Amino acid sequence: MYKCTYFALHELVPEEVYLERGESAWESLDESMLMSLDRLREHYGLMTVNNWYWGGSRQWSGLRIPGSPNYKPYSQHTFGRAADCLFEKYSAEEVRKDILSTPNDSKFELISSIELDVSWLHFDVRNCERIKTYYP
Repeated sequence: MYKCTYFALHELVPEEVYLERGESAWESLDESMLMSLDRLREHYGLMTVNNWYWGGSRQWSGLRIPGSPNYKPYSQHTFGRAADCLFEKYSAEEVRKDILSTPNDSKFELISSIELDVSWLHFDVRNCERIKTYYP
């Protein structure tokens, strides 16, 4: 089982899941998504997915469960295959452009889809042709 090097579990799942499942919540997250998060962190530096643990407002930017805001049954977030990331030193647009300019780059070969025209980097690891882009 893969566990992130640069992210604690509470940064990737909502509070309810963290409290109910503890370390077992890692099993709800796709290994390719977790590896991609670590690679993004290594390449672009500090970044945030969820920050509820420290009193922040973000808890739905990783795994989403029924009843959560923006929950959709077929969202990649529902399957633990997506994350919405904010970067300390880069805008989401800068990161998107960089990833899309080198779609076969071995650092990010697991990223299969990117959402365009949002202020965060949404990426996921769905089963599709690389790299699928779409608008909200």
